Amino acid sequence: MKVTSYYPVLMTSDVAGTAAFYQRHFGFVALFAADWYVHLQLPDDGAVNLAVLDGAHETVPLPARGKASGVILNFEVEDVDAIHAAAVEAGLPILTPLRDEAFGQRHFITADPNGVLIDIIKPIPPSEEFASLYQDAAP
Repeated sequence: MKVTSYYPVLMTSDVAGTAAFYQRHFGFVALFAADWYVHLQLPDDGAVNLAVLDGAHETVPLPARGKASGVILNFEVEDVDAIHAAAVEAGLPILTPLRDEAFGQRHFITADPNGVLIDIIKPIPPSEEFASLYQDAAP
């Protein structure tokens, strides 16, 4: 299988509000915007895309209609501290405080208006214990 693109699609009952959240707090821009679907992309990296879909839309199979749940969006960034400060200043919920993890991450977790978890991560060197668990192909 040759994949030409991959991106998550979040189902919600508030498409405009959810899209606005990701635009305001994470810098996404809309490439396509309808009342039932918005396709977002980072302006400086066309490979980073996110879509927002009305969970009740007819294109969603009936048994799957609803809203996103059980999802964590991970964003690896260059300056997690600056993004954390901006999130705190904006009043976003900080569900996991900014911290260093022995497995090789400095991160914090917030949530979007639908309760989708957003993990903002800067990779850091892992502890010796965890370094041995990384596979040879891992960067």
